[in-house]
Amino acid sequence: MSSTSTPLPDSLAKIVQRFKRRTNPKQRYEQLLWYAKKLQDMPEADKTPENKVQGCVSQVYITANLEDGKVWYQGDSDAQLVKGLVALLIEGLNGLPPEDIVDVSPEFIQETGLNVSLTPSRANGFYNIFQTMKKKALGFKLATNPS
Repeated sequence: MSSTSTPLPDSLAKIVQRFKRRTNPKQRYEQLLWYAKKLQDMPEADKTPENKVQGCVSQVYITANLEDGKVWYQGDSDAQLVKGLVALLIEGLNGLPPEDIVDVSPEFIQETGLNVSLTPSRANGFYNIFQTMKKKALGFKLATNPS
């Protein structure tokens, strides 16, 4: 059962379940590092001030494109655990319509158990990355449905 008011998209729900199976913080960190390794390389040309996530201690970049009504993200970070958080969010949100992304609440991180393992600055960074991704999705939603 989800603690969020809106059910999580299937891709994000699967990730939450993966983390729920990890019983200790070390395993959760290992899972995050696994996501970091899986993350596709982001072109250096996209690492611009416009794509930089504000409010993160580490360097984090996120881009978003809308193709056939679905949002596709790319991202990177200079810190491995934060890169894992970026990868987790990209895997969980890629290929969704903007309105689905806008409806996701950040509380799902509590279900993963990661919130208790993250330092306050990393937890804050996660929230800022997530909000940046939602803002980009909202921009697409407003551009396609200006009502």
